[in-house]
Amino acid sequence: MIKRIVEISRARTHLSIKYGQLIIRQDGKEDSRIPCEDLGVLLVDHSGVTYTHSVFTELLRYGAAIVLCGGNHHPAGMLLPIESNSMQTERFRQQIGVKELVKKRLWKQIVRAKIKHQAKLAGRDSDVYKVLMLLRDKVRSGDPENIEARASKKYWAVYLQDVQFRRDINGLPPNNMLNYGYMVMRAAVARALCSAGLLPSFGIHHRNRYNAFCLADDILEPFRGFIEAKVREICKGDGVTDELTQEIKARLLEVLYEKVEIGGIKGPLMVGLHRTAASLQRVYAREQTYIDLPKI
Repeated sequence: MIKRIVEISRARTHLSIKYGQLIIRQDGKEDSRIPCEDLGVLLVDHSGVTYTHSVFTELLRYGAAIVLCGGNHHPAGMLLPIESNSMQTERFRQQIGVKELVKKRLWKQIVRAKIKHQAKLAGRDSDVYKVLMLLRDKVRSGDPENIEARASKKYWAVYLQDVQFRRDINGLPPNNMLNYGYMVMRAAVARALCSAGLLPSFGIHHRNRYNAFCLADDILEPFRGFIEAKVREICKGDGVTDELTQEIKARLLEVLYEKVEIGGIKGPLMVGLHRTAASLQRVYAREQTYIDLPKI
């Protein structure tokens, strides 16, 4: 069953747990009830939201990811379940002990998949498409020439041709939409990794000591294009807006329910993330060579 993503972004909202259900109250009145087992990601994006301690412990027990945002609507932190897989200790050992050559091979696969997705979004009729595909073919093990960055520079230059746009996390809209979409996708990726019994902090390529989700950021890369496609669709239909409205957030959340093919199986993207995470665990266990990524 595909899990639900619930965003809480209104003041005077109170969250509590009763009989295995998340109770949402607005202005003291019950607004809705959601079974905890149905929740995949809970996003709290307002400083006026209050909750009982059991909201966190119970949702974590059911394997949900909880994202807490600051005043700038950027994620301030994420809670993930510690115990989510019966083989967790063994899988931690395999993950930590993986050889550097394996990591470099996986990073090559990830970068090539990301660039291919960028080329698709640029369009086959674009000159940039040909350039990106040539760059993709040049990616070597571990991407020592940092072709990923070179490809991204070419890609962002044509991403929104009708408006002047520069990709910058703190930049002008639609950077706000991209940031929000990436945040949701990152949480879903991290949750899938934990479900597969992996540590989201031990990355393949990302190694920032202050980043607790290095592996989630690695696996996120080939999936960014789904968010970018949705943001461009919104901008072309409704124009670029400064405000991240509830309607826009809802449309960005729809990305996780889109049908994609991963590992030869078609289904919702959020479910497919679990297939990708499971395949990564099998790579660490030396049961397969490459991870299963979305078919582009």
